[in-house]
Amino acid sequence: MNRTLPVTKNDYIDVVFEDLTHDGAGVAKVDGYPLFVPNGLPGEKAKVKVIKVNKSYGIGRLIELYEKSPYRVEIEQQDLHKYGGCQLEHISYEGQLKYKENQVRQVLTRIGKLEDVVIHPILGMDSPWRYRNKAQVPVGEKDGKLIAGFFKPRSHEIVDTNESLIQIKEVNEAVNAVKEICSQHSIPAYQEETHKGVLRHIMARYGKQTGELMVVLITRTAELPHKNKLVDEIVARLPHVKSIVHNVNSKRTNVILGEKTTVLWGNEVIYDYIGNVKFAISALSFYQVNPDQTRVLYEKALEYADLNEKETVIDAYCGIGTISLFLAQKARKVFGVEVVSEAIEDAKRNAKLNGINNAEFAAGEAEVVIPKWYKEGNAADVMVVDPPRKGCDEALLQTIIEMRPKKVVYVSCNPATLARDLRILEDGGYKTVEVQPVDMFPQTTHVECVSKIALKEEAGAQ
Repeated sequence: MNRTLPVTKNDYIDVVFEDLTHDGAGVAKVDGYPLFVPNGLPGEKAKVKVIKVNKSYGIGRLIELYEKSPYRVEIEQQDLHKYGGCQLEHISYEGQLKYKENQVRQVLTRIGKLEDVVIHPILGMDSPWRYRNKAQVPVGEKDGKLIAGFFKPRSHEIVDTNESLIQIKEVNEAVNAVKEICSQHSIPAYQEETHKGVLRHIMARYGKQTGELMVVLITRTAELPHKNKLVDEIVARLPHVKSIVHNVNSKRTNVILGEKTTVLWGNEVIYDYIGNVKFAISALSFYQVNPDQTRVLYEKALEYADLNEKETVIDAYCGIGTISLFLAQKARKVFGVEVVSEAIEDAKRNAKLNGINNAEFAAGEAEVVIPKWYKEGNAADVMVVDPPRKGCDEALLQTIIEMRPKKVVYVSCNPATLARDLRILEDGGYKTVEVQPVDMFPQTTHVECVSKIALKEEAGAQ
């Protein structure tokens, strides 16, 4: 028998919000039927309009607030809130941290069935603004001038934005300068529909500890009109710039960077530090966008690894070696593996840059390379995993269970897949000892965690 839904499209109803979804929408229930409403906060009473219904949930639009949450704040930048991914900008930072910590607790209990894990209070930032060291913005045209900013959700319409309050000041300045200089020289923007035009994206990267700036011009064409004039004017206008790079992406694709990269001026890389480890960052390098909180995250990973300079560590999903090089300072030997071969070359370069000789890196899939190392006698005392949002490959989890390292440190950017993977490890003989949430991306719904995991016999001895 079909259940009659308690609401219909275009209804106006009064609700009380009970919770937030994983993407920051308010959750209200009408006779048990969940209604998800962007910008609603728990405890608030409001009038909403129902704009979509299906069997299991509906979506509403906030019309009027009768009672406001004490955590509600005025939105600093409406475009950023609506289009720039800052879904939590209407919540005070105290409220954001409470929401993220609660999300981690709920997910570990609901998905991971982890009832007795110590979950520490989330580690937030002193100032939750101007933390991003990188911007890559799409370019378009309006009224004969170049625009650059955010895509509106579910569209490719660009919202022109001169400042993002989550970007470091020097990054905003670089994007604006390049946009204006290219516009003055009539560089045509890329047109997605016709696959014509030149300038697709502007990228800026900034080393917060070194003050070094990189500008990347991403074009459809191999030829960049007025190249020398653009370079001269960018150098004159941006005193921090150390590298100007041209990247060519001639394909019809949503992928931002192409395969061909040429240095137009200055160095191929800029440098930055996380803690006392120095990193070379190219146009194509993966590098954490919030270096201050990355240090917090990695220092916690190092603490949980609890190394004694006699242990061997395997770092799966090692990227450019950021965690590996932190661990190498306290380990006997670190083996890092990463599927992206360019990242492995960066990792080797960064090890050399820091004079670290006890880190070895290999390109390949972790679930293939690590069993090979194991057969060669390179068993891990400590395994570190820092997977993408989809979590660890099941084959890697089974390898960990078979290899039985004494400790596993799991760095996660997705609490749901973390909870799923912790459950698998628990069923395979491990115990989740403690979890530390870290707020890497204030104003957004994202939350990172570092988890300390030990073999059950080892955990019992702690």
